[in-house]
Amino acid sequence: MRFILRQKLLAWGNDFVVRDEAGNDAFVVDGRAISLGNKASFQDTAGNELAFISQKFLSLVPVYEIFIGGVLAAVVRKDVFKLFHHTFSVDVPGPDDLTAEGDLTQHEYAFRRGTQPVAHVSKKWFTLADTYGVDVGEGEDAVLILACAVVIDLVCHDQRRR
Repeated sequence: MRFILRQKLLAWGNDFVVRDEAGNDAFVVDGRAISLGNKASFQDTAGNELAFISQKFLSLVPVYEIFIGGVLAAVVRKDVFKLFHHTFSVDVPGPDDLTAEGDLTQHEYAFRRGTQPVAHVSKKWFTLADTYGVDVGEGEDAVLILACAVVIDLVCHDQRRR
């Protein structure tokens, strides 16, 4: 399934809107404007929280936790920086961990489970706000993948927003 993940241009926090491939609103991400570390509520269009994203403190590398239904669903950690590359590990309960790798200059990210691709994120270039096309593989948890894409955007681009 394809989605468009777009940062809201005029917002107090790191807010995003997610649309389906037909252009209909599917989800919203309400970033907290005032908090210690980045925090965001991933919601359906009726305002029901589907996931909560929270940055962990006192870590040498950026670490975020994603909670779904109040239960820890994933820990997203930025791995050691590589020239023109970012690598993120997505630790999920059980054996289904993901890795997200991207080319910094091309703003392209691929999520993999082992060697199997499960999603692809691509940044559109000529927009005022960060906008990404997110292609989630069949049978994958779209909310989890989209929440991870939000985390990657926060980590890779947060310094520029300040």
